[in-house]
Amino acid sequence: MLKITSASSELKHTIDRMVDYTLGMDLTWDWPCGVAFYGISRAYEATGDKAYLERMAKYCDEYLEVGLPSWTVNTCAMGHMLITLYEETNDQKYLDLILSKVDYLENHALRFGDRVLQHTVSVKNDFPEQCWADTLFMAAYFLLRVGVMLGEKHLIDDALHQYYWHINYLQNEDSGLWYHGYNNLQRDHMSGIYWGRANAWAAYTMSRVSKVLPQGYLYPPFMHVNCSLRNQLSAIKVLQREDGLWGTVLDAPESYGEVSATAGIAAGMLNMGNPLHTKYIQKALDGTLANIAANGRVLNVSGGTAVMNNLEGYLNVPKRWAEGWGQGLALALLAAVIENEELLKNREEMSSDLLVRRSL
Repeated sequence: MLKITSASSELKHTIDRMVDYTLGMDLTWDWPCGVAFYGISRAYEATGDKAYLERMAKYCDEYLEVGLPSWTVNTCAMGHMLITLYEETNDQKYLDLILSKVDYLENHALRFGDRVLQHTVSVKNDFPEQCWADTLFMAAYFLLRVGVMLGEKHLIDDALHQYYWHINYLQNEDSGLWYHGYNNLQRDHMSGIYWGRANAWAAYTMSRVSKVLPQGYLYPPFMHVNCSLRNQLSAIKVLQREDGLWGTVLDAPESYGEVSATAGIAAGMLNMGNPLHTKYIQKALDGTLANIAANGRVLNVSGGTAVMNNLEGYLNVPKRWAEGWGQGLALALLAAVIENEELLKNREEMSSDLLVRRSL
């Protein structure tokens, strides 16, 4: 745990407003909602507020009545919410949906090379043999969570396999930063841009591996993930701006500060727990909170972004509107801060009790 300055009661009020705003958005069963509701799930885990859980269940149940879309890599992001709902309610219908998504990823999703998941946003072959950092959140992290929950080692192995190959395809070993995408047909990184949110997808999901996988050190790819994350964060930290944000293109000073990337990166740092990252996390937390409106809307979040052709393409992606991924990643950061504070509080209480016993 790290000594981050914040007020838990104020964070809880902020989270309440953010959850209200998020649940009022017209989000469909796709990745924007998947990331948004993942953030609400993390808020529930950090605060224990049953209202968050009940409202997600209501949304899910209503969607089941009207009918769900076909599965893609991106729609599998909704699986994160389903895991939380199933763990808390033990309702079979949620597990059935989880297993349906797992079946799609394991047996039907497009793959290339050494069974690497191709990023898909529709039932079409959207991006032939392309590997995107986004897939780590939408699919690999989901498979890892399901594998741990159900005790299915082959799912854990496949999840770590996806991490392994995404690291190999997307991380620049020299700079430590991650490219947005890789084209296996062309054997290149297309525009070769270090997109901020791609690095957030990588940092956040890699940081969660040690949180959710018991005895991760017994899996050989685990150290590959940890070392990748360490090198990535050591490169990212020096690119943080004075306002606490990271740019939508990390190494382009002219790019605008982007809040979803900032929240995801800072949450990854907090999960990793390096005390020397405290000052960067604190600045990012302050910068994120400064970009949350009174109604709970997260500001300055870039719109949905494909692997653009050049730097200009990334710089011109708008940041005016509320986005599900902005809400979700900001909630994930605030949830991590609350959990960190609780751990710090418990440690201090244990230390205090120990001192009292020694004085008796």
